[in-house]
Amino acid sequence: MKGAYPIILQKTEDGYYVNIPDFEIGTQGDSIADAMEMARDAIGLTGIDMEDDGKTLPEPYTVKFEQEKDNIVTLVDVDFTEYRRRVDNRAVKKNCTIPYWMSVAADKAGVNYSRLLQDAITNFLGLNKVQG
Repeated sequence: MKGAYPIILQKTEDGYYVNIPDFEIGTQGDSIADAMEMARDAIGLTGIDMEDDGKTLPEPYTVKFEQEKDNIVTLVDVDFTEYRRRVDNRAVKKNCTIPYWMSVAADKAGVNYSRLLQDAITNFLGLNKVQG
């Protein structure tokens, strides 16, 4: 699902504060471009959290707001499907412990620990393929 949500940029001493009325959240950035990217990220994260909780995403412009003189009002587009794909497939670091002798043997055999762990978890969970 794609959406374009209004954001309100307010100049601060060290950048821009961003109000995102439809999601009742805010963020900030060093520049206008950075603030818009932070808004897209905040909307994306909030949106997929809402979906995970079984909530409906708000339609753009569902919350009315007053435009103040020096603020910038613009739109930020978010593709929630693409955002979820990127977030769900990002790499996360996990530490594990194995016996020293096993580490030596695996290193000699050229084991790719990350691939082996992914394959083992996929098999353990009975998944047909890695998600993505």
